[in-house]
Amino acid sequence: MEAGSSKARLAVACAIGGIVLGAAVVALHVAGPVAVPGLPPLDALRRRFHRRRRPVRVYMDGCFDMMHYGHCNALRQARALGDQLVVGVVSDDEITANKGPPVTPLNERMVMVGAVKWVDDVIPDAPYAITEDFMNKLFTEYNIDYIIHGDDPCLLPDGTDAYALAKNAGRYKQIKRTEGVSTTDIVGRMLLCVRERSVSDRHNHSSLQRQFSSGHGQKIDDSGSGSGTRISHFLPTSRRIVQFSNSRGPGPDSRIVYIDGAFDLFHAGHVEILRLARGLGDFLLVGIHTDQTISSTRGPHRPIMNLHERSLSVLACRYVDEVIIGAPWDISKDMITTFNISLVVQGTIAENMDFAKDESHPYAVPMVMGIFRRLESPLDITTSTIIRRIVSNHEAYQKRNEKKEASEKKYYESKNFVNGE
Repeated sequence: MEAGSSKARLAVACAIGGIVLGAAVVALHVAGPVAVPGLPPLDALRRRFHRRRRPVRVYMDGCFDMMHYGHCNALRQARALGDQLVVGVVSDDEITANKGPPVTPLNERMVMVGAVKWVDDVIPDAPYAITEDFMNKLFTEYNIDYIIHGDDPCLLPDGTDAYALAKNAGRYKQIKRTEGVSTTDIVGRMLLCVRERSVSDRHNHSSLQRQFSSGHGQKIDDSGSGSGTRISHFLPTSRRIVQFSNSRGPGPDSRIVYIDGAFDLFHAGHVEILRLARGLGDFLLVGIHTDQTISSTRGPHRPIMNLHERSLSVLACRYVDEVIIGAPWDISKDMITTFNISLVVQGTIAENMDFAKDESHPYAVPMVMGIFRRLESPLDITTSTIIRRIVSNHEAYQKRNEKKEASEKKYYESKNFVNGE
């Protein structure tokens, strides 16, 4: 009897509970969500979630004069500290006032920085030193979370830290400087060429080129002035090449475009012809000639940058999908088949075009196959153009380098290991 009444009471309790729950559901549906004491409203939770999901935006600035793989690696490291990288390019006037005349003008430097595959946005005419007004502009208008710079000190002419404001604001992050290259080193290599030619009887031209391409060379002073140019040792590693490489290869039906060259002192003319070439297919394969090939075709002082240095600069370009490190001078049918090349292109502005006069030249096979095309180069710039700029104003650049070398020497003498990529 008692068991029967217990079951009856349980059934009644369940029925009443169901009615109460149903009524609550109906009330919520009619009246909308009800705030629970102690918990934030649903809209506030959504706003917090979206705030957390906002991409982290980082900012890095620089002169990016004669842009090289060291600059590119700095931008790669900066991009890894956030979701979006905004880059400020310092104006010509600011560079001249703080460091001496730039080799490449602002418009060319903008092309170079914008072509780096880790860069999301570019700000022209950025100040050399981050002022409070500009820093606030970065935080409010550009939504920058952190300002990035390398571990090498950046001092203003008065000796103060160019990034002091960002550090004091707690919005500064540091990356590891890329060893083995700097604009000072590269300009120094060309200045050595100038001095070498003026005392050609005392030196062997080919030996100087070997120093450039092999990363050897000490403080060499041909002028007798007592000042020399430090040429850093570049130590290529497989890890660095992987970091710069793309992870995807061409698809089975991809239209593969091939272009080759020295790509020495990688410049805006190179970038623009690569951009056009990439637009003609789905995958751009770039062949980079060996140091020996370039020396034999363009003279004993070339290349200025060695094969691995040139390869990294090309790999950093957003228009490039893959490179052949040490590509053959002649393009064979076997090579075209191996890489499934659909089109071979060459720009109209290029050095050493003498081979075009010969019946047998590097592009003979793709021409016979009907897959060769010459592209109108957007910019009339070659590696020789950059070298001529240095030669024509070498005294100003020598003075600039001597000033910069003092700070570089101080950095190398006091540097410590910095963990980084």
